[in-house]
Amino acid sequence: MKIFTSSQIPELDRYTIEHEPIASLDLMERAAKALTRAITEIWPQTTPVYVFAGHGNNGGDALAVSRLMAERGYQVNVYLFNICGHLSADCMANRQRLQESKRVASFVEVTQEFDPPKLEEGMLVIDGLFGSGLNKPLGGGFASLVKYINVSKAQVVSIDVPSGLMTEDNTYNVRANIIHATLTLTLQQPKLSFFFPENQPFIGQLRVIDIRLSQEGMQKMEASYTLIEEADVRERLLGRSAFAHKGQMGHALLVAGSYCMAGAAVLAARACLRSGVGKLTINSPRRNIEVLQMSVPEAIIQKGNEETFFAEAVDTEEYQALGIGPGLGVSEQTAIALIAQLRRTRCPIVADADALNILASHRAWMQQLPKGIILTPHPKELDRLEGHSADTYERLTKARNLAERLQGIVIVKGHYTAICLPDGHIMFSPTGNAGMATAGSGDVLTGILTGLLARGYKPQDACIVGVYLHGLAGDLAAQDLGEESLLASDIVRYIARAFKRLKD
Repeated sequence: MKIFTSSQIPELDRYTIEHEPIASLDLMERAAKALTRAITEIWPQTTPVYVFAGHGNNGGDALAVSRLMAERGYQVNVYLFNICGHLSADCMANRQRLQESKRVASFVEVTQEFDPPKLEEGMLVIDGLFGSGLNKPLGGGFASLVKYINVSKAQVVSIDVPSGLMTEDNTYNVRANIIHATLTLTLQQPKLSFFFPENQPFIGQLRVIDIRLSQEGMQKMEASYTLIEEADVRERLLGRSAFAHKGQMGHALLVAGSYCMAGAAVLAARACLRSGVGKLTINSPRRNIEVLQMSVPEAIIQKGNEETFFAEAVDTEEYQALGIGPGLGVSEQTAIALIAQLRRTRCPIVADADALNILASHRAWMQQLPKGIILTPHPKELDRLEGHSADTYERLTKARNLAERLQGIVIVKGHYTAICLPDGHIMFSPTGNAGMATAGSGDVLTGILTGLLARGYKPQDACIVGVYLHGLAGDLAAQDLGEESLLASDIVRYIARAFKRLKD
């Protein structure tokens, strides 16, 4: 699914209006009917409704919803804010329709002073002040109105976007001046800022309302951001010949684990094997060998030169992919061995965890990373690599710039894990849950990605399939076990079920 920016959304509306064809006012009416259905499915007819409409098309939507709800018997009180003395054409037309219907309990057009109604528990506020076109923080009277709504005990439905929230960059926004919605009914597709954790308190529950914008227009329009869908993953899955043998399924190398951190290597190794790879070799310090042989009997164990840490790069000629970093440690000897390993490796590489921490403390080495490398930082690891970010939008911008600079792939882990591609495109995964916020979850992802790369997936496809599969395994585990008690090893156990669901 493409995620369009605030400048593209009006273009898509215009394309629909011109090519369906449909009048812009009729398109607004179609949207209002869908919004009204969604609202009336949740709130009964006895709910007192207060609608706050702005002067633009978001306000026009709100006025149309007001009329339709009043026609269904709701007691609707409407406040239209026309401070500037100018309404959009469709907002003006819906004002006239609303006044002619004479169904609403009250209608006030605010041009100067505003005496707000008393908002109490059990009431519903419909927020139609500002939509996706907002490009600066709210101030003055509108900021005061937003604060007034937020401190009330009324529930709030925002149309398209909570007023005050911008659809992309909120780095310099005034967060006190943004509506805290109970429910956001966004039109056609989610907005970019909805994928950022710091904006969740404003959005509340999210529901996407299909208003039947032109599918042809969406296909033609380029987008820098997309949301991965299950069909995108299914079409990338590789088949397995009935006559296949382990030598054809790829040989992966994991360089992982320091003494007392063998668990990271175990989790990555088990995930790698569950991802369909033919053979796996684990390079780990000598004191980890017994643990690894008992925990992962299917793997080949390669003894490191030191007892407790990784100290010397190994030959990767016979391997199809390298995963490096989980539990590795950050000693200076390990750091030197890491950069030597990265420089000499010719197969695809996944670098995670301590590999990223070492690079963060040796910033000059970033220039030596091979093209095509896959980095999988969580937000704090990315901040160590690229400097602190004020919010997710700034962090994603840095991750995208890093991917372009390295000509590699940067995967920023989180609720909507983001895959930043070297061409500047960013893809979000919808799978995963809060139960996966547990130690070792990232090691599992490293193992999955390494296994898929060795199995023969192209780097971009491995990232799309791997991130989605990782989250899906977590979702299936959470369905059975609940989020609170979910462990990284549970994610590994459910990889098989995730694969089966995708292939079935």
